[in-house]
Amino acid sequence: MNVNVGSKNSEKIEAVKEVLKEYSYFKDSFVVGIEVNSNVSNQPKSMNETIQGAINRACGCFMNCDYSFGIESGLMKVQSTKTGYMDVTCCAIFDGKKICLGLSPAFEYPIKVTKMVFDLNVNINQAFFKTGLTDNPNLGSAEGGIGFLTKGRILRRDYTKQAIYMALIHLENPELY
Repeated sequence: MNVNVGSKNSEKIEAVKEVLKEYSYFKDSFVVGIEVNSNVSNQPKSMNETIQGAINRACGCFMNCDYSFGIESGLMKVQSTKTGYMDVTCCAIFDGKKICLGLSPAFEYPIKVTKMVFDLNVNINQAFFKTGLTDNPNLGSAEGGIGFLTKGRILRRDYTKQAIYMALIHLENPELY
């Protein structure tokens, strides 16, 4: 079975590979990352934009495959948080006809990171780097902000896998959806 992932980000691709190995239906899948445009802003700033980015990535890489996965992280408004926003990852799975969606848990970035994202219109990687919180300008292709904030307890790949598991619920239980 051929599976495409709408990104060249190794953390996203490896997350899909690792999760699919746990499902008998997908265990022999050949997974390939394909660079596609999310057609949303570089740093999504709403739940709708984040979900649309994941859908656009899944649909954009659906070629010569059985399933395609789109993964997009972004901010969403959340009341009672210190910044007003939390990060969430969306996974969209496309089979050529229907979309299955799943979301990760959510967490809040440091105040100065979120402020910089909105004030300077930079993405989370750039904000972590420009604030001096990390010396890795490609944090999102490594442990991610979540890895930094949890001191390595939860890495971006782990966080991404949660969204993938949630989207796979639909494929594992088609009679319910």
